[in-house]
Amino acid sequence: MKILENHEMKLHSNMKVGGTAKKFITVEDKNELKEIFEKNSNIFLIGNGTNTLIDEGNLDMTFVSLKEFDNVRELERGLVEVEAGLDFNKLIAYMNKNNYSGLENLAGIPGSVGGLVYMNGGAYGSEIFDCISEIEIFDENHEIRRIKKEDLDFSYRRTEIQSKKWIIISAVFKFKDGFDLQKVVEIQAMRESKQPLDLPNLGSTFKNPAGDFSARLISEAGLKGTVIGGAQISEKHPNFIVNRGTATFKDISEILKLVKKTISEKYGINLEEEIIIIKNSDK
Repeated sequence: MKILENHEMKLHSNMKVGGTAKKFITVEDKNELKEIFEKNSNIFLIGNGTNTLIDEGNLDMTFVSLKEFDNVRELERGLVEVEAGLDFNKLIAYMNKNNYSGLENLAGIPGSVGGLVYMNGGAYGSEIFDCISEIEIFDENHEIRRIKKEDLDFSYRRTEIQSKKWIIISAVFKFKDGFDLQKVVEIQAMRESKQPLDLPNLGSTFKNPAGDFSARLISEAGLKGTVIGGAQISEKHPNFIVNRGTATFKDISEILKLVKKTISEKYGINLEEEIIIIKNSDK
């Protein structure tokens, strides 16, 4: 393992906001996890930071990264084991190269494979669990084990992995033949035209409530374009909050509060964040 002390966490968030971590540990072998969890406290597993908002100041936390877990192994035709640290769009490229189909609708989503599995990430009617056969985890008892998909509890943007605070080591995907390159090209073009990819952001900020869309509610409530400090509700996509260059954790938190309060008062709907928020325990 590699251990860095007093490490700047804004380097690990797409929002470019974050304080100084007590430790930042890069895992090199999955068997190191047991030692890491036995010798450290207040641990947070950080993926690519594409949906993680990190508080500022001195963070009395140990951040653990599996970014070096990025191997892909074909078990048999259509059955592929992927380590959690692999960038998700490298998996899409692998599918293209090997003519595999099943996750094209998710093309362009930033993040690691483990991060998407953790929250059952998805887009355009598809979810990553559509193609998962089993996962390998480090569990709450500090044991490494494999769990079949049918033995897992998961739903829209939620898995029991979150509530039980398991760490995903790898996932086995079951793919069909026939990669749809045209669909991927269309979806990536759609993302570029509709999402503020030119500014630091954390992707979709709020989960969609049942039968509706957070972006529509935020727009109809007149909040599109709202600015607080250096943070703004995107004009391009109102379910995105962007950093205009000087945003602080407080700026972004105030926007989150404003949106939730406004939507609750106007529509009686309690929006729930899709992003992960890490607050400083000292506050």
